[in-house]
Amino acid sequence: MNRKKEYRDNGAIGALLDEYEKSVNELKEIIKNVSPNNLIKIVDNQTKDDDCKSIQTILIHVINSGYNYVIEIRKWLGEGLEYTKRKQLDSIGKYQTALEKMFAFCENLIRDYPGLQLKEHDPDKKIKVRIGQVYDVEQLLEHAIVHVLRHRRQIESFKIKLMKNEAS
Repeated sequence: MNRKKEYRDNGAIGALLDEYEKSVNELKEIIKNVSPNNLIKIVDNQTKDDDCKSIQTILIHVINSGYNYVIEIRKWLGEGLEYTKRKQLDSIGKYQTALEKMFAFCENLIRDYPGLQLKEHDPDKKIKVRIGQVYDVEQLLEHAIVHVLRHRRQIESFKIKLMKNEAS
């Protein structure tokens, strides 16, 4: 994603979008050399979280969540959207493209609502997401960024484990 940084000078929303794009680019870089076998290999068979067993399950989760964070905002704004369904892909290249499209979906939110209010102090007017957490737009976008960063770190850890297993 070598987009012109059209939001760089646009205050808080510019910072959020730039940092979100940066986190997505970092994740794309981390996964670029993952082999097809390592993409699907179960790395953590102890976890009860099905989203965190392999690099592939993590990527499916990150992409699905990224779309659904924006859908939560759009629903709060009155749009009648359905949540996305998880989509399994068969190559790193396709996951990299899907990550780009996920970020573009967020960018489109800002294009569609250029005056979007980021902060909301009234708890009754905040966004209550499906899992019960309550956010304003800024908090939900910040969560989206950190979500990518946390799972990028997890994938880095998985790659180290996979390399150790291959060396054994």
